Amino acid sequence: MAASPETPSRKDQLLEWFDARFPLIETWNYHMGKYYTPKNFNVWYAFGVLAAVVLVIQLVTGIWLTMSYKPSADEAFASVEHIMRDVHWGWLIRYMHSTGASAFFIVVYLHMFRAMLYGSYKKPRELIWIIGMLIFLVLMAEAFMGYVLPWGQMSYWGAQVIIGLFGAIPLIGEQLVVWIQGDFMISDATLNRFFALHVVALPLVLVMLVFLHIVALHHVGSNNPDGIEIKECKDKQGKPLDGIPFHPYFTVKDLTIIVVFLFFFSAVVFFAPEMGGLFLEHPNFEPANPMVTPDHIAPVWYFAPFYAILRAVTFDLLFIDAKLLGVIAMFGSIILLFLLPWLDRCPVKSIRYRGNTYKWALAAFVVAFAMLTFLGTQPSTPLYTFLAQVGMFVYFAFFLLMPWYTANEKTKPLPERVSRSWLFVPYSPRSSEGDK
Repeated sequence: MAASPETPSRKDQLLEWFDARFPLIETWNYHMGKYYTPKNFNVWYAFGVLAAVVLVIQLVTGIWLTMSYKPSADEAFASVEHIMRDVHWGWLIRYMHSTGASAFFIVVYLHMFRAMLYGSYKKPRELIWIIGMLIFLVLMAEAFMGYVLPWGQMSYWGAQVIIGLFGAIPLIGEQLVVWIQGDFMISDATLNRFFALHVVALPLVLVMLVFLHIVALHHVGSNNPDGIEIKECKDKQGKPLDGIPFHPYFTVKDLTIIVVFLFFFSAVVFFAPEMGGLFLEHPNFEPANPMVTPDHIAPVWYFAPFYAILRAVTFDLLFIDAKLLGVIAMFGSIILLFLLPWLDRCPVKSIRYRGNTYKWALAAFVVAFAMLTFLGTQPSTPLYTFLAQVGMFVYFAFFLLMPWYTANEKTKPLPERVSRSWLFVPYSPRSSEGDK
């Protein structure tokens, strides 16, 4: 016997029962169904979603890898070989995880660049940027811990170099190195604690920070390529005139971009997982040997710009020796990113309406960052050291001089409403009352 129209279906009853005990519909509407996003989003705004996709890939493949990996200095390398050769589809899971690490940093770097293009770190989104930079910092730690786990030649000696940097800290350096290693040298204890951090502690912190990042974003609202707050122009119902619900409009567009991204991601996994040694270094296919040092110890490409800054410091300054000064410069280059919302004094957010000074400064910064990335993967030579010093100078000048050149740049007048993007704006006719 069919239920009457007034009688709710079992599905509706179950949803009502669940929603009375958990704010499912309210959460969906707040973050998706009734979360209004600017109509003029472009492709630059897809990299945040892609970062979430890669995070899921890394978590899922990481769980499967831990099922066969052995965190022991005697068995780690052999267990990775076992995954690659004997575990069903193990080679695919391992290559997805290693490619995902590089893909993560690619989309994160592009996501950060988009924020610098359109001023997404400026008021009222300073906290979003700070949380995002904490995600970046944890991601670097997570990637470094995972880089050590295969226990190949580059894993071992890379850990030796990076952990050894903490020894340059006055007074506590040597004790700090021993504490990080868990031993007086890189050993089984080091591998075990890195495994625990990589698999349990850091992923939990990373997921929590991503959650806070999204909550903070949806509280203040998304920025847009014009840098105009859509909440300032609403209709009689309180809905932004220049905004549309995230679902279904941008979920459909994001799904399209995700499919395109996965196409290129799969192409790398199946045809070039090592990427000529950039994603997986050739020495790391040899078991770790503390008695044989590789000819050239270099980090993975996503750490390379900061490593190049470290090596670029070849001089002492007052009572600070070159090694400690290099460590200070390397960590200082990351700390400056946290200060970006307060270094930028320009009243305009988007690069579309900013002066030429910032545009040239940002272009120089991008070139310097790319140059440092290349130099960090190359052997140290007098020419490369000089180029790294030039790149380091441009990098720090971009941030340290920002309060001056952003406060004095000539800007264009902002439009009253956001511009329309022919590629990313669905047809959404407004009523005559709404337009008024």
